[in-house]
Amino acid sequence: MSNAVDTPISNRWQGGLAPFGVSWAKLMMWVFLLTDAFTFGTFLTAYGFYRARSVHWPDPEVVFQSFPFIAEHGLPLVFVGLMTFILIASSLTMVLAVEAGHRNDKETVIKYLFLTILGGIAFLACQAYEWTHLITEGTTLSGNPFGDAMFGQLFFTITGFHGFHVFSGVVINSIMLRKAMKGDFERKGNYEAVEIAGLYWHFVDLVWVFVFTLFYLI
Repeated sequence: MSNAVDTPISNRWQGGLAPFGVSWAKLMMWVFLLTDAFTFGTFLTAYGFYRARSVHWPDPEVVFQSFPFIAEHGLPLVFVGLMTFILIASSLTMVLAVEAGHRNDKETVIKYLFLTILGGIAFLACQAYEWTHLITEGTTLSGNPFGDAMFGQLFFTITGFHGFHVFSGVVINSIMLRKAMKGDFERKGNYEAVEIAGLYWHFVDLVWVFVFTLFYLI
């Protein structure tokens, strides 16, 4: 039998700067991501419900392969695949930025944060092109020439909500980049803020996997 005296659970939450051994900032980010996951889950569940009950739901191969250069070269869903690759690559650069922060490597943190921001901007540019094309083809919040009008409402709502998260992530990472360049993290002695920003960015990337699967593949 161990001689160590277990600390009662009620005594582990003492507030202060690090409840449960985790900083308040990181803990609150996890709480936010949990609530945000419920929001996305509700949206995606609604999408699945309406799609299951619709008899005229549009075929994604018809909707998304109508993009000009895709139709011309016969490349199925290549544009959306490119968007997904960009976001996954940006998640990798975010990992490298966080890892460099653990080593207090300022220059490497700056480099990979910059690449992560570029990835986010590239994704948003691709999404803007995608939206522009679909709207030009007649897919809007009130109509859809490919089938059920609810498709347009759910598509623009969910991808728009996700796009807003990507934009927010770009802003957050830009703030982290500026602070890193100014040496704020070096003076503080750690890059935890970059790690917390990384949690948000990885969440955004993970959500896109579900959006991509439901809207473009199934």
